[in-house]
Parts: sequence; structure tokens; C-alpha cells
Amino acid sequence: MDGAAAEVAGALGELRARYLSAQLAGNRREALRLVIEEGVARGVTALQVQLHVIQEAQREIGRLWQENQIGIAEEHMATAISHMALAHLYDHAPRAAANGKHIIVSCVEGELHDFPARLLADALDLAGFEVRYLGASVPTSSLVELLCRQPPDLLALSVTMSFNVPALRAAVQQVRARVPSPCPIVGGGSACGWIEGLAQELALAGTADNALDAVRLAQRLLGVAR
Repeated sequence: MDGAAAEVAGALGELRARYLSAQLAGNRREALRLVIEEGVARGVTALQVQLHVIQEAQREIGRLWQENQIGIAEEHMATAISHMALAHLYDHAPRAAANGKHIIVSCVEGELHDFPARLLADALDLAGFEVRYLGASVPTSSLVELLCRQPPDLLALSVTMSFNVPALRAAVQQVRARVPSPCPIVGGGSACGWIEGLAQELALAGTADNALDAVRLAQRLLGVAR
């Protein structure tokens, strides 16, 4: 890592720590000020703020919750702040030229942790994809109906909690059984990384651990230049 890159990484790390503190304090205005005034207004790209500040802070929130250092109410508060920050960040971010490729991003049925999918949808949109983001806990039957009516070039399914993996299996099975000429399917979310061999088992076109890797995967699968 050269000096300039190290300086950017250090600045992002400091910004992430301050943003996380604002989240845990429930200070929405400060969190928003940090990502806009201390982030994009000072030359940090929207994607860098998304990935290295908001995404990483959310991962730390998840760790704190799993280790019982914060409660569900605090986790929900922090996540709500990040949803707000993403919305404002989206308004300040330049979008790449449209590439003509359509992607549907959806949480599987029962999956209520929609933040990773929301982050991915925004990142894909800013990269030039036409994105339809369906949100949390989309019934498989409704997803299939939409795919039949409006087939995309790629389907991205998000699953965070391991107990929702059966819903991922069901969704993949139903899409392939009921959608004429189904598109490639990719998986994302923490559970995809926890279960070894899941991508191979479901013959997914790929999985990604973060939004940047997911964007690169979509670009590769759909033949879009970076």
C-alpha cells in the first residue's frame, strides 16, 4: 500500500470509528454529518463511504449484538441510522453510465435483515445497473411471479441468518422450476459464507461477501466493463 492509499485507509478508519460512536449514541444528525461533510464533501467517494464506513460499522454492530454487548433495540437503532445515511449518500453520489443490464435484489422469505441487500442495490445502481430492490422477506411465490413478468439479467438473493438458508434453497428451486429461461442467481449475506459448499450445492453463479465484490461479480457475469 503506497503512502496515498495508506492515508485514505487511515482517514476512512477514523471516520468509521466516529460514525460507529454516533450510531451507538443514537445520534442521527452526527452520523449523517460525518458521512456527508467529513466524507464525500472532502473527496471520499460515495462507494468508499458505503463500503469502508457504513458497511464495516454495521458488521461491528452485528458483532456487538452477537456477543451480547448491545441489545436488539440498540442494534435496530444503529441499523436505522445506517439506512438513513445510505439514502442521503445516494443523493450525493454520481452514477456510472447505464450499462443496459437489469438486476433484481431481494431478501429471501423470512429474512428481515435487509441492510446488506439495500447496500448492494445502491452499489449496483451507482455502477450503472438498472436495479429493482424488493426489500426484506419477499415471499417466494411473489418473487417467482415478478420474475415471470419482468425477467432480469441477474437475480441476487440475500440471506443473513443461517436459519433462513432453507428459504434460499426453496427460492432457487422454485425460480428454476417455474420461471421460463431463468437468469443466473447469485447469493449474498453472512449465511452464504457460514455454510461451506452452499454455492456449489445450489449451483449458484457465485456468492459475494461484500457489496464491492458483488458488483464485480455482476459485472463479470454480465460482461460489463468495470
